[in-house]
This record gives sequence, structure tokens and C-alpha cells, in this order.
Amino acid sequence: KKMIFNVMLQLYQIIFYQPIFNALIWFYNVLPGHDIGVAIILVTFLVRLIMLPLTIGSLRSQRALQSLQPKMQELKERYKNEKEKLSKEMMQLYAREKVNPMSSCLPLIIQLPIFIALYQALIAGLKGQQFEILYSFIAHPESISAVAFGGIDLAGKNIFLAVLAGLTQFWQAKSLTHTRQPKISGGKDEAMLSMMNKQMLYMMPVMTVVIGAGLPGGLALYWLASNLLTVLQQKLFLKPMSQEENKK
Repeated sequence: KKMIFNVMLQLYQIIFYQPIFNALIWFYNVLPGHDIGVAIILVTFLVRLIMLPLTIGSLRSQRALQSLQPKMQELKERYKNEKEKLSKEMMQLYAREKVNPMSSCLPLIIQLPIFIALYQALIAGLKGQQFEILYSFIAHPESISAVAFGGIDLAGKNIFLAVLAGLTQFWQAKSLTHTRQPKISGGKDEAMLSMMNKQMLYMMPVMTVVIGAGLPGGLALYWLASNLLTVLQQKLFLKPMSQEENKK
């Protein structure tokens, strides 16, 4: 078990932490004015760009699942007293339509180690630590200033950035609901799902503010930039997908 843990830790360091730390320091080095805030935003953009194929796949999966709602509802009505049969029919429906219900969760799962890696990179970078893991082609900075945009300390807690991150989290969730098809009424499961969606719509932004307020401002800035980029991706990719579906 210890060996497996060490291997996983090594993989995390190589795949997530070291590249993110190096990207952050490289952007900081080359940017005019050496603004750590701009460096964080550029790292966020780079991460979202790398994850773009996964994000598009996730959005397509969400759209496909939404389009399957009438068929799923029909199966639930037909097999409402046969849970095993319902599960089997659902799996067959996913297979026929080539839809993977778990694929929409993949970007969220991957974002967790990225978020942890960025947190560690910010802490180490702002304290001037672990420069020994820099790649050979990246210059070793003498020190890193935690002050961004002319006066915002990203090393300390920042409630303003945390609130902005929460607001953009709400905007992101709201803009996604606007692209969804009208919900199907008449079932207890749909009513329960609708209630859960509404709770998540308001609870996630609140959690973002609470968690973000206790973290360094640099993490709240990353959260804010990531949310804004997610909204942009939804605007760019979900609308064309909807138009494609309407043509069909």
C-alpha cells in the first residue's frame, strides 16, 4: 500500500504539480511587470485549453443525456416496479445511443488534483520555495511578489475575490440551465431532480465563497478565471450543439 501511495504521489508530482509550478514561474518571468495575478490567469487559460477536448466531450454528453430524457421517462414509467429491469434497460439505452453518463463528471474529477497542485504551486512560489524542481530552460527568479494588479495581495485571504468567484459560479450554473431542454413533468424522480438542481444552483456558489474566503487570494482568482472561461466555453460550444440537434 505504501509503495502504491508513493507511485501515485510521484505521478501527481510529474503530471500535475511540476508542470503547473513551472508554467506559473515561466509566465511570471516573461510577463512585463512580473504580475503574479496575470500569471495565474494565464495558467488557468492554459489548463482550460489543455482540458478543452474533455470539456467539449462533457458538454456533448450533457446534451445527449438531456435529449434522452423522454426515452428515460418512458422506461421509468414502464418499469417503475422492476428496478433491476429498469437498470438493464437504461444501460441498453445508453449503449444504443452511445452515451456515457459518467463522462460529464470527468473534467470535474481532473480539476481536483489541478486545484490542489495550483494551491501548492502558489504557496511554494510565493514563499520562494522548491525552485529546484524548475525545468532547466526556466529561469530561477530571485523572489516572487504576491502583489497583483497594482495592489492586491494574493498570498493572503481575499473575500472580494471569493465573492466574485461565487457570483461567477452562479452565473456559470445559471447559463448552463438556460441551455437545457424543458423538463418533463409528472414523475417523482423528476420533481426530486429539479429540487436538487435548484439546491445545487444556490449552494455551490455559497460553498465557493465560504471555501474561497479561507484560501489565499490567488486560489480565489484561479476559481474566478476558471468560472469565466467555463461560461465562455458554454456560450461557444453549447449553442452550436443545440443548432445541430434542431437540424436533426
